Formats: sequence, structure tokens, C-alpha cells
Amino acid sequence: MSEKIRAAIVGSTGYGGVELIRLLASHPHVEVTSVISSSAAGTPFAEGYPHLTDIRTELLDDVDPQAIKAKADVVFTATPPAVASKLAPQLLDVGLKVIDLSGDFRLQDTALYEQWYKKEPADKAYLKQAVYGMAEVYGENVRDAAFISNPGCYVTATVLGLAPAVQAGLIDTSTIIVDAKSGVSGAGRGASVGNHYPEINENFKAYKLNKHQHIPEIEMVLSDVAGHDVVITFTTHLAPMTRGIMSTIYATVKDGRKTADFIDLYRSYYEGRKFVRVRKEGNWPSTKEVWGSNYCDIGFSVDERTGRVTIISVIDNLVKGAAGQAIQNLNLMMGWDETLGLQFVPVYP
Repeated sequence: MSEKIRAAIVGSTGYGGVELIRLLASHPHVEVTSVISSSAAGTPFAEGYPHLTDIRTELLDDVDPQAIKAKADVVFTATPPAVASKLAPQLLDVGLKVIDLSGDFRLQDTALYEQWYKKEPADKAYLKQAVYGMAEVYGENVRDAAFISNPGCYVTATVLGLAPAVQAGLIDTSTIIVDAKSGVSGAGRGASVGNHYPEINENFKAYKLNKHQHIPEIEMVLSDVAGHDVVITFTTHLAPMTRGIMSTIYATVKDGRKTADFIDLYRSYYEGRKFVRVRKEGNWPSTKEVWGSNYCDIGFSVDERTGRVTIISVIDNLVKGAAGQAIQNLNLMMGWDETLGLQFVPVYP
């Protein structure tokens, strides 16, 4: 491919948008031609992110679909909830491809969106157009799509950790409990008491108990994979680290399955999917081992005494949980190898 496609990023001053710029800088087929912010339009981009001085130096653009159309072929919307629901239709209507990272188009049930997000839902006509972009589960649907809804970060770690077992019937889906932990960058760059350094440092706390907006999305995908309704217990925690998500998953095992059965199943299910790495028996992943990468690492332990399995699934919330997965979806959308621009090992230590 000789000519690069042009990409615009809306919400470019947030952590997800900045991570998109960092990753796309090394993509062989993409050039970022517009960085857009409604709150900081007209200011030099590098003022807020000096580490990107050599990559983006121009002024931030304002949000104008026609102006974006003149500069771009595809748009990433890395915006807060209820922003993309209004903006994405305008971008689609002028002929742009859209990959939405906001969550506004993940839930097809508008009543569920209102209940969990406490916002006005997107127009149903555009909801129907949105393809849910979890490549390891719905990769074939993503190919040639014009509008992709990127999964949530907690959803990615949790669903990748559960989908094979749920589909194959290795676990009793009525017994699923998920204990999930995230780094502080998941809360975004905006200042608040909740993510203030003295509040986070040397602290570990649960939040949004039974109310996290990713719960219905996880249940939506797992129910689809299982072929029946799946309801889970899901608890989120904020950990004193910048990046990373760990989903520790518990469920009752069916038919006396052993740890080796889970490993064999998952390796078969994810065969050819280069961003999911299944650990050998007795080896469990940590968040540091996927830091800065698009990998999801998964490990298992079946407790024969209790008849339950513990599944450990880890990702970098800003990469596999957001920007990296969005680029993976772009690659599939364009018919490219899904690893383009994402072929790097985790940063360690």
C-alpha cells in the first residue's frame, strides 16, 4: 500500500486520544492528519503533552464534521459518554468511517444505556449500524465495517477471560464472580478527589459496587456467546498504579474439568489471535507483564477441593482496553493484518 489513510482523533487531549496518537505514529498505513478538541481548540497540542512535540506540533482543531471530512478518511471518537452519540451520526452522514471508544454505541438496548450510563441514548438507527469490535470474538463482523463500537476496558479483560469457557460449557454461568482492578488512568485526565495522588497512593478501594456501566456490556457479550442469559457479580477496584487491569474470575467447574482442560480449550479458541497469550499451568500473569502492549494474558487454576476455577486475565487499559484495540479494529476494517502498528513487546519493568 503506497498511500496512507488519513485519521482524525476527536477527544485527542484525553489519555485514550493521546495513546492513539502514540501508537498510530508507528503504523505503516496511517497518518494522523487532525487532532480535535472542543475544549482546547486553537491551542498548540504539545502544550498539554510535551512528550509528543516531535509527533504533533500544530494547533488543535475544533469539532466540525465537514472540516474533518476534508482532512480525514476515518475518525476515532475518544469522548466522554453522550458526546459521540450525537457526533458519530454526523461524521457517518458525511461519509467518514468511525471507530467509537466512548461506549455510546455498545449497548443495543437503549433502556439499558439510560439505566447504567444515566444519559440519553443514541438514535436506534445508528445503534443498528454499529458493529461491536471485540476482534477475538467478533472479528469477522468487523471486516469491511464502516462504524465500529470499541469495547470497554473492563469488558475486554473479563470477556476474553471467560468467553471460551462460557461457550464450551466448562463452567456454570450462574456462579460467575468477577473481582476486577484498574489503574488510575482509567478515570481519565480530569482532576477529582477520587483520583488525587494522596487519595490513591498507598490505597486500594472498591467503587461503583453493582453499578458499574460495564456490567450490562459484559453480560450482553457473554449471553450472546453462551446462547442464554448470563448474569454476573462484578466488583471494580481502583489500584495505586497508572496502567493495567486485572480481572480475577471465579466460577464453578462442570464435569470435573481440570486446569489443563481450560488451557487446551483457550489455546484452541484463540489460535491465530496473536494478542491473547495463554499461560502454562502454574503460571499466572500480572499487569506489569502486558504494560504498554496490546496483549491480553490469561492464566488458570482449578481448585479440585472446591470445584471452582480461578481465571486471571490482564490487559493494559489504555492499549488493549482502548487505543490498541481500536487500531486492531481499524486494521480489520481496512482488510489489513490485525497486528499492524501494534507489534511491540510490553515495557518491563
